[in-house]
Amino acid sequence: MPTMLIQYTVRPDQVTRTVQLLREFFRELGAARPEGLRYSSFQLDDGVSFAHLVESASGAAPFASLPAYRAFRDTIAERCDQPPAMSELREIGTFNSLDRPGHQRTSSV
Repeated sequence: MPTMLIQYTVRPDQVTRTVQLLREFFRELGAARPEGLRYSSFQLDDGVSFAHLVESASGAAPFASLPAYRAFRDTIAERCDQPPAMSELREIGTFNSLDRPGHQRTSSV
């Protein structure tokens, strides 16, 4: 199962909108619970950069049909200073992973 890293930078006036769209996406993911998907999203300390870690057992994007994902994806170009760049990660090792089965982490930004 490949792990993908997606990174991008939004315009400062688009941070709140981006966070809101991501929260809506994660609410829908929580309801849909796509099988074999691990998805984490992070806001970097500069406040305008974001990183996503995505693993899908199917190799596809089982969330592509979710309305909140489409709203996020369809507006990304207008929100970004630096468009998304995707990289496949090759794991060397993992210790005490962030993911805990059955746990949906939520936070306030």
